[in-house]
Amino acid sequence: MRPALLLAGVVTATPAAAGTVSVTIPRLNVAEYHRPYVAGWLEPAAGGAARTVFVWYDLKKKGAEPGTKWLADLRSWWRKGGRSLKLPADGVSGATRAPGTYSVPLPANLPAGQYVLKVEAARETGGRELVSVPITVPAKGGSAKGAHELGAVTIR
Repeated sequence: MRPALLLAGVVTATPAAAGTVSVTIPRLNVAEYHRPYVAGWLEPAAGGAARTVFVWYDLKKKGAEPGTKWLADLRSWWRKGGRSLKLPADGVSGATRAPGTYSVPLPANLPAGQYVLKVEAARETGGRELVSVPITVPAKGGSAKGAHELGAVTIR
């Protein structure tokens, strides 16, 4: 039996061969804290189209300035394909997260090869950070650590 994963309020079965990405959002000691928008995507190491793995933003904000308005602040992700992603994207979109560590499954249908996982965070009245982790499919994962807006990013 495969483990289940709760993502964006929907329980899905985790594919047996899929790896996971673990993303830590650190607790910051600041006067005005807002949960960050965070996006994670895979790029082939040799170049090519990016594939969004997850994007966490304010799903509930509606009206003249919906939560999607500030997704462009995730500048690298936005340029690599975020602007063309129809949101909310099933299995990819989710709400912003409080400080803590979160696991997200990697796509099970990734062809073997070298990739770079990129995770970007941007926070209102805060900073912006981009972390890159090289990985090999199917054999190896990796890890990296942000300096401020992101903590450890680990692939298993």
